[in-house]
Amino acid sequence: MKQLFLASLLGSTIAMCTAAMAADDLKTLEAAAKAEGTVNSVGMPDDWANWKGTWDDLAKTYGLKHIDTDMSSAQEIAKFAAEKDNASADIGDVGAAFGPIAVKQGVVQPYKPTTWDQVPDWAKDKDGNWALAYTGTIAFIINKKLLHGSEAPTKWADLKSGKYKVSIGDVSTAAQAANGVLAAALANGGDEKNIQPALLMFADIAKQGRLSMANPTIATMEKGEIEVGVVWDFNGLSYKAKMANPDDYTVLIPSDGSVISGYTTIINKYAKNPNAAKLTREYIFSDAGQTNLARGNARPIRAEHVKLPDDVKAKLLPNEQYKGVTPIKDADAWEKTSKSLPQKWQEEVIINMQ
Repeated sequence: MKQLFLASLLGSTIAMCTAAMAADDLKTLEAAAKAEGTVNSVGMPDDWANWKGTWDDLAKTYGLKHIDTDMSSAQEIAKFAAEKDNASADIGDVGAAFGPIAVKQGVVQPYKPTTWDQVPDWAKDKDGNWALAYTGTIAFIINKKLLHGSEAPTKWADLKSGKYKVSIGDVSTAAQAANGVLAAALANGGDEKNIQPALLMFADIAKQGRLSMANPTIATMEKGEIEVGVVWDFNGLSYKAKMANPDDYTVLIPSDGSVISGYTTIINKYAKNPNAAKLTREYIFSDAGQTNLARGNARPIRAEHVKLPDDVKAKLLPNEQYKGVTPIKDADAWEKTSKSLPQKWQEEVIINMQ
């Protein structure tokens, strides 16, 4: 008993010391960030995933001034590499596939936030070079008013026999559409190397005259051109919220499977304000920062660990809907497959359109 007590006491002491060290390190980081006084970002505009809420909080709490230049993931990495010691950006936000690319190119530096252990292993780099702060999962957005009495689909299998048109967008240019194909493949027994089950399914829908070329966006939805759209969950939820009659729309994760991906911050190896960048990542992964993302319809990576206010929780889909989702397991294979997808889509799916 005495040994157990001593072991317990020792464990508690170590935990307390670790927590104290983390607190001290955080205070040091905060002081260093305040001294820098600025954090410049790329690809993190105010209106995307409610970044505005985080920039406002960082300004109010730590006095950090902020400027963002919006650009694509590839452009952000190219900018870090080109500017090097003349860096104008401290931190960026890129799609999940670009985190490892940034590491390979040697343009990032690591920082593990204090909530690191609550980030799933699949969603982070073991060395702290990148970690998804929020996720995107392929979902359906359904205009119930346009289904003419037919039952709204709840899974990919329903799309095969429905009477409605299905809109997935342009798989040759849009990552959302390409991931939609992958999600359909996963639900039908395929994987990153084998998307044939999805191509066969969409070819069959095309033969029935039900594959729509309309890209699921707010504009096409407002025009009544989208009956069932394949979109990222955060896009679907954002579109629904902006509609004149939100209750006409349903957003859901297909129950027979989907793919989950997301976005990660990358801290510039050459950042002029590295401590402000690290503090920014720290804040993004805090409860307050995760709540800010949720306010922008983005599902925070720590969704199961953060108690969101009821009004914010209402902006997201229930955690239960994500039970059957699958992260990309073989990024290299998916990169190769996605490059060949546009030609396969043209030759095996579009050719069947009536």
